[in-house]
This record gives sequence, C-alpha cells and structure tokens, in this order.
Amino acid sequence: MDQKSKQPNPSASVKTQVLTQLDNGDLVDICDATDAAIADGGGFGWLTPPPRQTLESYWRGVVLIPDRVLVIGRLDGVIASSVQILKPPRNNEAQAFACHLTTFFVAPWARGHGLSQLIIEHAEAWAREAGFRIINLDVRASQERAISLFEMLGYTRFGTHDNYAVVDGNFVTGHFYYKEL
Repeated sequence: MDQKSKQPNPSASVKTQVLTQLDNGDLVDICDATDAAIADGGGFGWLTPPPRQTLESYWRGVVLIPDRVLVIGRLDGVIASSVQILKPPRNNEAQAFACHLTTFFVAPWARGHGLSQLIIEHAEAWAREAGFRIINLDVRASQERAISLFEMLGYTRFGTHDNYAVVDGNFVTGHFYYKEL
C-alpha cells in the first residue's frame, strides 16, 4: 500500500514476527513507521518525532536488551507495526509469571489490514510459550482504537490514573489492563 494512500489494499500481505536484529532496511522501515505513528498521535510516549539518530539508537538498543522482545508487523514486507514484551526483572521472583506489553503502534498508512490484532496475538503466543501466565499493559485514554482492541481481545481494565501523562501541558488519563494467558 502506498504510504500516502488512505484505502487499504485487500490483497496486501501481512506478517508478524519476533525480530532479534535490525538490518539497515528494517531500521529505516521501523523508524519511518514510528515517525508516522508519532505524528498521528500514537507514539508510545513521544509526542513529536525525535531526530532520526535518536530513533535509530532507540531501536538498535531495543534488540540488544535481553529483557525486551520486539514483535513487528509487516505490510507487503515493510515494517509497519511493533509491540515490545518486557520481561520482569530477574530478581523479582514473586512476579516472574507476568510480562508487560509496551510501545505498541501501527503506522497510520498500514491500518485497516488487521495488523493490530495479529501483532498482539503474536506477542501473546510468544509470552504463553515463554511460560508467562499474565500480560499487563497501560495505555493513554486518548488511544481509543488501542483500548477497543485490547478489550475485544479479552484484556481487563483494573485501574485508571487521572494524571498518567502530560500532553500539551495537560494531564491525560491512563488505563491499566491485564490478561490471563
């Protein structure tokens, strides 16, 4: 699908996978998709796209951290989505059964192909195979599409924080979810 096109291509190919290293093409793709998601308001913490070097360093670092698992989604071979699984700290035996989903996004030009659901289901399958029994996540209340997806996939909201984040100088509410695997 052309990045500028708003109409999904029904014959587009979608694929999800765990990525353990980034080649130059994948690095360009994931940075481009991240820029687009941030500009559209879904930048997993970033409110404006950071300099390209910052994004490249960030993504290179993600694949180097043993306690992070990067799950990506491709549309016609191009990285268009990601979510990370955070494993609990090794010294936290009491919560070793639970992992955390973070930094979830789908680039605006790749929406409408089911990639959101596929990438979350891939992350859940990975977590289940790794022996985790619970997945936790948190999300800004303004991320209505993500909230709808998580609730449709069986995530339970267990808390709300009125001062979860600051956007344009104002507090934004956040919601906390979990799902038993």
